[in-house]
Amino acid sequence: MRNVSMRGITMKHSKSVSARTMTALGGILLASAGFYLALGSMNEAHAADNEMYKAKFNTAGEMIRPAGWREWVFVGSPLTPNSLNGGAAPFPEFHSVYIDPESWAHWKKTGKFREGTMFAKELTLVGETKATSGNGFFNGDLQGFEIAHKDSSRYSKETDGWAYYSFGHHAEPYADSVAAMPTAACAACHTAAAADDMVFTQYYPILRVAKGAGHKKGAGVGGKK
Repeated sequence: MRNVSMRGITMKHSKSVSARTMTALGGILLASAGFYLALGSMNEAHAADNEMYKAKFNTAGEMIRPAGWREWVFVGSPLTPNSLNGGAAPFPEFHSVYIDPESWAHWKKTGKFREGTMFAKELTLVGETKATSGNGFFNGDLQGFEIAHKDSSRYSKETDGWAYYSFGHHAEPYADSVAAMPTAACAACHTAAAADDMVFTQYYPILRVAKGAGHKKGAGVGGKK
């Protein structure tokens, strides 16, 4: 009787262990499935981001105005006002400049502007010149939108593979698509005076401190390295 009883206990114990093992394996499989689903979603999101930051063109070869540039990485907002340039500055507006996030990451890692880099420049009129903080120059109304794009396979060596697009020098809405500006209209200034690959990095400290900073915490983005 004792042997039979012990055999029964052993069999029940084995069944219990097997059930727990199957439950544990099921949990592991579910967790693995969840991990790979999440990984797949992350890869899809990254691919979508890459596509978002890729210049697009219509059948006429015009650049299609990118969406969401105000959520790109802001790098600076230089101003050459009329009041400091004899009343006739060539570019009297604030130039709020953004770089697409994919190119920003590449710039931080390598110190170079990748093929496909886009800079968005939104123009803003000078508004008020007095505020509670004192006299100065303050942003007024939006007044235009431009893109600088690097693609050596598309553009001339004369401009080091860059082209410039103006989607309008006026308030929104901006043009949906435009042809590249003539070289003499914009690229000539960059060729003559830009500090780094047709980009005026000398006027953008955010770009300068991030150049080749790598991906260590705080490197080039503010905070301790």
